[in-house]
Amino acid sequence: MRLPCLRLLRPLALLLAVLVLAGCATVATEGGVPIDTTYTAKGQDSRVLFLVIHYTVSDLPSSIKILTEGQVSAHYLLTDETPPRIYRLVDESRRAWHSGASAWKENRRLNSSSIGIEIVHPGFKRGTPDGPPEQRIYEPFRQDQIDALIPLIKDIVKRHQILPERILGHGEVSAQYKEDPGPTFPWKQLADLGITPPWPDAMRVAAQRALYETALPDVLWFQKALARHGYEIVPTGQFDKPTQRVLMNFQMRYRPSKYDGQPDAESAAILYVLTNPEKAP
Repeated sequence: MRLPCLRLLRPLALLLAVLVLAGCATVATEGGVPIDTTYTAKGQDSRVLFLVIHYTVSDLPSSIKILTEGQVSAHYLLTDETPPRIYRLVDESRRAWHSGASAWKENRRLNSSSIGIEIVHPGFKRGTPDGPPEQRIYEPFRQDQIDALIPLIKDIVKRHQILPERILGHGEVSAQYKEDPGPTFPWKQLADLGITPPWPDAMRVAAQRALYETALPDVLWFQKALARHGYEIVPTGQFDKPTQRVLMNFQMRYRPSKYDGQPDAESAAILYVLTNPEKAP
């Protein structure tokens, strides 16, 4: 029984000898291939460019089943237990199937360049059967869930150097068929912590709103401004269902008190401030 064991150990011993002779700059792949790591290219960054936040619209057992046994997945699942627990379902080095048909600015199919976090949350219930989105009743997020989420976001962002403007909701990158994490997600809290971009300056918004109360920009202006902000939208000049969906998701994040997807002076003012940052003196 010793001879077969020796035959198995001999190649490993030879590989170790190669690594020692080559110095500490040599490592081996899982398949045993020696790789010299003396040089590191300057031109590189993380494959992860975005962080996308979702809610599950299911209880915990159903969420686990859906995200582990079906064709949809996420890197992390934040539970609604007390205290909340964070499951890692997909290693960050691998692609999770959480965003589907998605886009933000020039980027498409964000599954390949993002990390997805699912939060166990019921989503919404309708105030009236088959009512429009503005008649939905969205459940608030528990603060202990947000308290658990924030360190996770900070950790992921730091390791991958994700830009604050690339921390998004599913409804932003897939506006035509999603709206999570919805209007009750505390985006302003993340902005106040410096995790996401600064919240639109209230004084600038108020001043711009006064102008737009007199003359509201046309639909084409809204479409172009929403596209400049990052949404995938075709500037047709016509107020259609896709435009309403995009504007609704924009309002859910920045004006959650009213998210009917209709153009108005306040939405226009917020959009203007976001797409026209003040120049440093």
